[in-house]
Amino acid sequence: MGEYDIILYTLFPTDNIYSSVSLSMAKEFAKSNRVFYVNKPYSVKDFVGNLKNKKVRERAPKLLTNQIQYETLEKIPQNFVAATPPLSLPINWLPVGKTYNYFHNYNRSVVLKTVRKFIKDYKIKKYIYLNCYNPYGAAVLPKSYGAALNVYQSIDDISQNDYTVKHGLSLENEAIKQADVTLVTSKELWNLKSKISKDTHILNNAVDNTVFKRTLTETFPKPPELAGRTGKVVGFIGNLDELRVNYPLIKKAALAHPDKTFLFVGPLNNTEYLTLGLPDIPNIIFAGGKNLYELPQYLQAMDCCLIPFLCNTLTRSIYPLKINEYLSGGKPVIATNFSEDIQSFKDQIYLADTEEMFVQLIDKALAPQSEQVIKDRIALAESNTWTARIDQFWGIMDKYL
Repeated sequence: MGEYDIILYTLFPTDNIYSSVSLSMAKEFAKSNRVFYVNKPYSVKDFVGNLKNKKVRERAPKLLTNQIQYETLEKIPQNFVAATPPLSLPINWLPVGKTYNYFHNYNRSVVLKTVRKFIKDYKIKKYIYLNCYNPYGAAVLPKSYGAALNVYQSIDDISQNDYTVKHGLSLENEAIKQADVTLVTSKELWNLKSKISKDTHILNNAVDNTVFKRTLTETFPKPPELAGRTGKVVGFIGNLDELRVNYPLIKKAALAHPDKTFLFVGPLNNTEYLTLGLPDIPNIIFAGGKNLYELPQYLQAMDCCLIPFLCNTLTRSIYPLKINEYLSGGKPVIATNFSEDIQSFKDQIYLADTEEMFVQLIDKALAPQSEQVIKDRIALAESNTWTARIDQFWGIMDKYL
């Protein structure tokens, strides 16, 4: 399928320092296809509020003159160009109705302008338009744009966030109705979205093995946050938000295992951990967000890894990126039983049905592991790489092309 270009419009910008579905897919696509990556436009509010950000300041001259800015990435050295569209308008606060629709169409035109420029400047003829979880701009392209396929990808239950549910749910459902193909990352999302379109297919998240297999092939220095610490390290890598993470469970686990260090690597997007006093517990460390390429150093330092998710409507739809990242390092993993997808890993991880069981499984996970058990974890992760997922992607597209 190398004759098809990919125009990828996404919620996740190129300067996002954390791993994302769209950038991981773009990196893999670019091995055999040209990829044209359309960043989510900055709203006027986002632009003004982030002027201290170096990347925003670099983009400011073109943003302020309503121009499109092309960029390349060192980590995707060939077949890849990204574009930052002109500024959009912050309109989510508006109620459903004609006023919102009017300004939504303006924001859509900003994205369509960027797509048209890509098509013209790079003489794009045969291409697939892939929208990764961003129904707010050009969710699908008009037929006149000539895309071979319009593909919409849902990676989370958009109804479970107060911000996105207001307009995002209806926009996403409409995008799914109009798209030729819908991709979802979990069984629960398939249950939800296949009711809207029969052309809905599961394409699970995966692991960038070129990054995480370094845990096995290289020796990294001890992370600075662990300086002076001894004993076992129990770790978590990922977004520490309040909708997914069970903070009371983290507190319970840390207090029950005072001889172990609990290391959490990822952005903290809430205040619940402060309310519960987690920073005051001596064996808990919050290292903050790290660049994707720094993560192997932290994963290598962990003796076992956690997925301490809440069991709720949102997490029921999650196939977590981190599961294959953990397993690629051969690490034992303890997870709450939050979704049908996490249950598919039950033979290679420690799955807890209760909070008490989760706490108890930490000692079991830290017990000596056989070489075969470690190899089985690594093998499972290697079957869930982005290379494998893109092969699956083309297998699905072949039915429609």
